[in-house]
Amino acid sequence: MTLLIIIIVLALVFDLINGFHDAANSIATVVSTKVLSPFLAVIWAAFFNVMAYFIFDLNIADTISKTVNTDIINLWVILCGITAAIVWNLLTWYYGIPSSSSHTLIGGFSGAAIAYAGFNVVNYYIIFKIAAFIFLAPIIGMIMSYLITLILLWALKKSNPHKADKWLRKWQLFSSATLSIGHGGNDAQKVMGIIGAAVLVYLRVSGLTIDDVPSWLHVSMDIVNGKPRLSVPEWVPFACYTAIATGTMMGGWRIIKTMGSKITKITPREGVAAETGGAITLFLTEFLKIPVSTTHTITGSIIGVGVSKGLTAVKWGVTIRLLWAWILTIPVSGLLGAAFYYIYSILG
Repeated sequence: MTLLIIIIVLALVFDLINGFHDAANSIATVVSTKVLSPFLAVIWAAFFNVMAYFIFDLNIADTISKTVNTDIINLWVILCGITAAIVWNLLTWYYGIPSSSSHTLIGGFSGAAIAYAGFNVVNYYIIFKIAAFIFLAPIIGMIMSYLITLILLWALKKSNPHKADKWLRKWQLFSSATLSIGHGGNDAQKVMGIIGAAVLVYLRVSGLTIDDVPSWLHVSMDIVNGKPRLSVPEWVPFACYTAIATGTMMGGWRIIKTMGSKITKITPREGVAAETGGAITLFLTEFLKIPVSTTHTITGSIIGVGVSKGLTAVKWGVTIRLLWAWILTIPVSGLLGAAFYYIYSILG
């Protein structure tokens, strides 16, 4: 039981880090356009992170819990995976690299599991689907924001520039709110999936059933429409959304600087387009039960508004460095997860 509680605490710590690491992506544009001050922006984003609790089902949590076969692994695998994810997240946050917390968690979890039980323990269908959206999510975000930019340009072409700017600043509050809801619904659920998987492993290795443990551990795979679906008690989503909202209020200024100014210069109109395009992508992928990176999504959306001004408006050198960080995140965090498990097996 002690190890399970440690895993749950570390999972919530990861969610906290996710808040100040990835939430910066959802408020970078609203800060860079000076629609909100950094202080108000993080409170705004934190509030709407929590609002996701009332909007989304646990589609992403269900997918994450099935990344590896929980009938084979033990709790030490999950602990090593979370530890690897925390280490990589802190390193990328320190250096201002907007890598994906989502892929870090998946990579660390999978790497530790492979170190323990071999490659067959991983559900490659889910992994490949997630990996495909490393590229598809930013492309969808880019297309969405590009089209929205064109629509706004057409709709506002005869408007008074001052009045249009004033209207767009108000609209950006709404678009940043929807992006924060998408971030909360996508990213907080990943930790719910890890906690759910940890409890299921604990019940299996302890030889216990749901009836043998207190109600706060009542995690199960229920059959819904003929398919297994993760079910968790109410405290799990509440704790995860609270942790990510608290992390958001802690800020993430290094990544705000990268996302809000280093890719392309952002105006209120472009901020609306980027945030709306990113939010549409996050809502779509949540509906499809595909865990994606908020980082990748908003980056693609920002590139989309940059491309609408011409290819030279995008700082492609920064973009290419970000792309390499995205590609390397899963394998590097996977190696970290495996390394932590090997260290445990030697010392344990």
